[in-house]
Formats: sequence, structure tokens, C-alpha cells
Amino acid sequence: MNNQDFDLGTVKHFFEHDYHDRGMMKWQGFYLSDHTAALNQQNQQLNAVYVPRPQQSLAVITEVLADAYQRQQPVTIQLKTVDQNNRHLPDITTLIRGYNANDIVIDADRFIPLQEIRNVAFKNTESYKILALRIFLNTLFGRLQI
Repeated sequence: MNNQDFDLGTVKHFFEHDYHDRGMMKWQGFYLSDHTAALNQQNQQLNAVYVPRPQQSLAVITEVLADAYQRQQPVTIQLKTVDQNNRHLPDITTLIRGYNANDIVIDADRFIPLQEIRNVAFKNTESYKILALRIFLNTLFGRLQI
């Protein structure tokens, strides 16, 4: 086709009367299952709601963290931090690698300030029950060595 055969009126008529754009349908073939799975996962993460657990006292938080560090037991930590929609972030499940006066260390180089922790619990519920009993007995009878 050369410019002499090109008729703008014919093209205009074709797009106005004969051509039917299928919209997004024409792009569906370009999405692979990996893409749609990733989009679904991202959508689930964005819509996930993490229920706020009760705010623990600093004494309870440090007691649980110290016991977890000593026994090398994984804990689940909920931070006070919320996102832009005022929703809590996902819990962090980890081993405690170390600590200082104001922070705990997880994952070798990530520090979490104690003041940012809302709630901490053992991942293993049996360990949590033992510690809860220990804290209860400590409040009744003073400091026990268990």
C-alpha cells in the first residue's frame, strides 16, 4: 500500500462502524499463571487483617524475650507499628539472637526497640503456658528460679 491508495475516509469509517475493541479482553492472553498468582497473593496481603493482641507490660515482654533467648525458642512478636490504613503489620516469628538494654536482635542484624513491641508470645504454646505459670508464681511468691 502506498500513500496514493491511502484513503483517510475509509479508515475512519472502519474504526467507527466495523472495528469493535474488546477492551481488556485482548490483553488477557499476556497474563501468565505466575503473574496472576503473584497478583492474587499481593491482593491477599493487602487485604489481610492482623488482629491486635493485648498490649503487654514491659516486664512481661522482657520476661518472655529473656526466656526465649535462654531456651532458644522461637517467638511471635506483634509490633505497635501500623500501616497508613491504621492496620497492624504481620507478626514476626523469629529466634532472639541477642539483646541490649533497649533492643532485641533478630535475623543477625535487625534490631527491634523494646518500646515498639506490643505483644510477644512463644510460637510453641506449651512453652508459653510454662512461662505464664512461672510469671504467675513469681507474682505470688517473689522471684523463683525455675
